Amino acid sequence: MARTSSFVCNECGAVARKWSGRCDACGAWNSIAEEAPLSAGPASKSLGGRRGARLALGDLAAEEALPRRHRCGIGEFDRVLGGGLVPASAILVGGDPGIGKSTLLLQAAAAFARQGLGTVYVSGEEASAQIRMRAARLGVASAPARLATATNLRDILTTLEAEKPGLVIIDSIQTMWADNVESAPGSVSQVRAAAHELTTFAKRRGVSVVLVGHVTKEGQIAGPRVIEHMVDTVLYFEGERGHQFRILRAVKNRFGAADEIGVFEMTGAGLAEVANPSALFLSDREAPAPGSAVFAGIEGTRPLLVELQALVAPSPHAQARRSVLGWDAGRLAMILAVLEARCAIPFAGLDVYLNVAGGLKIGEPAADLAVAAALISAREDVALPADTVLFGEISLSGALRPVAQTRNRLKEAAKLGFGAAILPQGGKSGSTEGLKVQKLPDLAAFVGEILGAG
Repeated sequence: MARTSSFVCNECGAVARKWSGRCDACGAWNSIAEEAPLSAGPASKSLGGRRGARLALGDLAAEEALPRRHRCGIGEFDRVLGGGLVPASAILVGGDPGIGKSTLLLQAAAAFARQGLGTVYVSGEEASAQIRMRAARLGVASAPARLATATNLRDILTTLEAEKPGLVIIDSIQTMWADNVESAPGSVSQVRAAAHELTTFAKRRGVSVVLVGHVTKEGQIAGPRVIEHMVDTVLYFEGERGHQFRILRAVKNRFGAADEIGVFEMTGAGLAEVANPSALFLSDREAPAPGSAVFAGIEGTRPLLVELQALVAPSPHAQARRSVLGWDAGRLAMILAVLEARCAIPFAGLDVYLNVAGGLKIGEPAADLAVAAALISAREDVALPADTVLFGEISLSGALRPVAQTRNRLKEAAKLGFGAAILPQGGKSGSTEGLKVQKLPDLAAFVGEILGAG
């Protein structure tokens, strides 16, 4: 019995039984396309009685040499990869259009090639002349990396089989076309088939493959989610176009720490790595002003100090506005509710704006105390001490809960010249490195003793 076609959403990869104008899973309009089956498959559920080859089984204690990582010399890029590039690994890099993905990977390709790793850069979006112009502008035109422009996956794999490189960069996976799949390039079936073929090639030949992926308007990598499960590492390149900072963030890494970040600065000569991002994020900090607080956070394995800015103003509308950049809007609503219920500090009828300076995105709950401090400082028009850092999680009862890696946060603050730190009771600070540490049990104590607003 022949297999019938299915209908797949090009935005989220959801499968439907019939075509409709709107996807029920993600809500996108005109995104559902018919997808032909890849093959007829076996006639029955069994494998037809044919026996397969017996697998070689080993025990968990077997000693096997660890693969040697390849470092490109760009410290921030190597850090996010977990210490370097692992042979036979598949890496997916996503980011907004124009954020600098191609620039970063072209610089990385040149750096790997200069370290002696055979590197091939394949572009399906730009002509060779455009890439060579960018390479000349970045000062990497003399690197021994090889360049090709193609979209036919069969031709690309044939070339790679003959060249036998150590690293292949595909820019981008949405432009690849597999001639055995009956759909247009960029469709769900084409992206899935191309990613599967390239990942299989990486494992079979011991070649590291980097795939560039487009993102949707929600910021997720376009195409079916199965692509992220196929690869070993998923990286997101983040940042605001109007800002010079760029963040390379690992959200999945089988060979290193997830949530690790690398910080880059966009310059006229390309992306320059930032070895001390805390100093850079705080370099434009103005004199002490109401609504400003310094948060000592942890991104992956790296301590990072960043400024949180808040503005509280009377609202001319019946519905007060809550605007957040770089933090979770739902968590801001929770902090405002705790301040009103536990500390008798109302924000009704007040517009609240919260911004993480430098374009960084913070996800850890340890920023609760710094956010609350910035909000109270802005509302009461009282500036916090300029040499004080804050961190701690706030519970719904108003208690301050300790967070992990307290010692690393304090060491980073002391290194940058801060003299005081406010954190929850129970946090294991160890040596305070010359910092004046104040530990408080709850948010009410913070309001009363530090700001005098209780």
